[in-house]
Amino acid sequence: MRILFLSVGKTRTSWMREGIDVYADRLKHYCAFERNELSDIKQRAHLSVEQIKEQEGMMLLKNVTSGDEVVLLDERGSLPSSESWAKQLEKKMIHGVPSVVFMAGGAYGFSPAVYDRANELLALSRLTFSHQMVRLIFLEQLYRCFTIIKGEPYHHS
Repeated sequence: MRILFLSVGKTRTSWMREGIDVYADRLKHYCAFERNELSDIKQRAHLSVEQIKEQEGMMLLKNVTSGDEVVLLDERGSLPSSESWAKQLEKKMIHGVPSVVFMAGGAYGFSPAVYDRANELLALSRLTFSHQMVRLIFLEQLYRCFTIIKGEPYHHS
């Protein structure tokens, strides 16, 4: 299965980039993993929140094909345990889902067009994290899912 992780804006701090790189490299052992940090919108100070979400949404959707399953990281999404999320991911692999695109939006969330294209909403927590932290937390949890699926001694129940 191919997994693409799209996020809006660049990871700015070196320690965060290092952590993200660690998990991104580990994930390549389990799947065809790619990530793409999309550039911030230019001259955003002159735009409304809705215009920013619209432009970010267009950038995100340019990276999606018709056969992709799209999962938005969204605070209103389902809130599974690591074990149950691993089971959901394993079902996608068993059923031959060829490609899953996970998206982390910008500071204002997603445009209506992105919500319309989404197959699923996934929350990492009911707490609010910075969009920089979401990247690291998500990749660690995705790695954890694969170790659970493979029965490897990373996750402790």
